[in-house]
Amino acid sequence: MPTAFFLLLTLIIYSYVGYVLLLILLVRIKKILFDRKNILRTAVYPEVTLVIPAYNELAWIDRKMQNTFQIDYPKDKLKIIWITDGSDDGSEEYIQKKYIDTQQEYDIKVYHQPERKGKSAAINRVMQFVGTEIVIFCDANTLLNSDCIKNILPHFEQSNIGCVAGEKRVLKDNTTAGEGESFYWKYESFVKKLNSELYSCIGAVGELVAFKKSLFQPIPEDTILDDFVISMQMAHNGHKIIYEPNAYAEESPSANEKEEMKRKVRIASGAFQCLFRYPEWLNVCRHFTLSFQYFSYKVSRWMIVPLALPLVFVLNIFLFFEYPDNVFYSALLFLQMCFYGIVIIQHYAQLPSKLFRISYYVILMNVAMYKGFWR
Repeated sequence: MPTAFFLLLTLIIYSYVGYVLLLILLVRIKKILFDRKNILRTAVYPEVTLVIPAYNELAWIDRKMQNTFQIDYPKDKLKIIWITDGSDDGSEEYIQKKYIDTQQEYDIKVYHQPERKGKSAAINRVMQFVGTEIVIFCDANTLLNSDCIKNILPHFEQSNIGCVAGEKRVLKDNTTAGEGESFYWKYESFVKKLNSELYSCIGAVGELVAFKKSLFQPIPEDTILDDFVISMQMAHNGHKIIYEPNAYAEESPSANEKEEMKRKVRIASGAFQCLFRYPEWLNVCRHFTLSFQYFSYKVSRWMIVPLALPLVFVLNIFLFFEYPDNVFYSALLFLQMCFYGIVIIQHYAQLPSKLFRISYYVILMNVAMYKGFWR
């Protein structure tokens, strides 16, 4: 029993803290052994296509368009494509009348079909109409910084880079979901930067991601984590994903814990879909570093931690009674009871404490993995 307990405890610590510390060490060693190439901003501006999938996002169109027009990039080099497949809120007609028929500065197109087949199917369909090598995807409800494109492009001058992942910034608000999500994405951004410096990011998110069209492979229409799969397939085929924190997308947090749980369950379902559909991503014989990063950064938190957390608690209770004089077992059980007590209190009381909100969010993510598995 003690062996199983310490093994599970070690896996939890490794997933959240140990891997990050290992990354810091490996990145420092890499910087000492190898000279880092400086990425220079290019003075050449190729044509770029900005693709904005939007399902019933009429309320966001004006704000998104104004944000897009503020991007610091030559207007004649920026193509804008909206995908409104399945929308029934008049998005297509609104974009056509207000932004396509009335202005000539930007090349704007909107693609729409009444039937809703999902975002992955829409991406596959519209990619055939993209006429530029560099494609940038962003969500309709996110706002990009003005230099995002200019900060993304220099990375593509390296032939072994296929994808650039921008930073996702969640605006903090005075809610448990907002506080937890904001903290989570700061942590994620830190780890993404380290992963990128070691070898490659592990996937990208749809808030802001750019890639080479020539490397794009159509994905199954039932794909849940479309942007993650598109980017990981490129990495698996030898084209790295680079993280660029100076290209970022700002997004409001979920309205409440219920909405955040719904979003996390969907992500969890997509995570298990990836595990079962793409086992080759764990093939260390093909890409040792990438597979190691994928396991340590994603798989361990998707599969191991949700199982290990309750088992460690239960085993700790048995060990506490079996070894009543052991200070370590007693102290750890006390800390776990305090932690879960905080989570229960926060669930019902919704206190403004940062510690309470972050603790609650950690458990919310792991509960979502169980729900996502059975979805």
